[in-house]
Amino acid sequence: MWAAQPRSTGPEARTPEMGEPALARSYGATFDGIAAEYDRARPGYPEELIDRACRLAGLASGDHVLEIGCGSGQLTRGLVDRGLRVTAVEPGAQLIALADHKLADSGAVEFIHARFEDAPVPGGHVRAVFSASAFHWIDPDVSWEKVARVLAPGGTLALLQYHGLEEPETKGDQDALLEALHRIAPEIAADWPVYRDLDAIVAGARQRRENVSEVWAWIGSHDVARPQARALFSDVQLAAVPTRLVQTADELNALFGTMSSYQRLSPAQCADLANETVAIYERLGRPIRSSTVAVLVTARRCGV
Repeated sequence: MWAAQPRSTGPEARTPEMGEPALARSYGATFDGIAAEYDRARPGYPEELIDRACRLAGLASGDHVLEIGCGSGQLTRGLVDRGLRVTAVEPGAQLIALADHKLADSGAVEFIHARFEDAPVPGGHVRAVFSASAFHWIDPDVSWEKVARVLAPGGTLALLQYHGLEEPETKGDQDALLEALHRIAPEIAADWPVYRDLDAIVAGARQRRENVSEVWAWIGSHDVARPQARALFSDVQLAAVPTRLVQTADELNALFGTMSSYQRLSPAQCADLANETVAIYERLGRPIRSSTVAVLVTARRCGV
């Protein structure tokens, strides 16, 4: 099923021998240094997508699931609220501290402080593996096969993430922001994810549905597609919840400040981008409008 849901209102070091894809994945370590800001500025995930993932996985209260890259616990809270027992893998100590503080009273979460590639996770019996805005930070030569080993036969992989969405109503504002990015930080703009309309996202995912890694690479412009994933997972499904954001310059700059690409910029570039956002806001004389889509991709582990 390829479903668009109703519109919502609402530690790795750099080493010289790293190739470009591996180097890009290393930027995920920056989130731990801005844990509090990340927790404040990043949106949570739509309840209908979490419900859909749990329903497709056949989960019931008390079931054990694994979460990869729990961050400050935004998705973790939603899993715990549904009665699930969660093993959460996260490489950031400060992010774990935030998540633990939020969820300590639940007694339903075990944290593993490690990169997923190195984490001693249980194998072969977890009913579902979740990852929200984190799976592209994992080495794809490891991630797909390790998830398949962790899952029970027939278990479900559920990937969630927000992506920029192209819509006529917000295109002008988004184009102004992207133009500023190209002018001030061309090295970042060159790798910026492609914005597409929802029909194009769904159609492109449908064309690639025989390999979940190709679907995830297409949606997020991530270098994660691997041929071996085709034999590991089947029944790939997509659901999406579009959202229009209306933000002040301060709100938008706070969100920008939590992005891994922003952390790579010089102080001067950061200041110039922040000032440009303010200038766009003042020129428009109203909040800045943008479109995003929360995407859920699920796949079932092959085997019986």
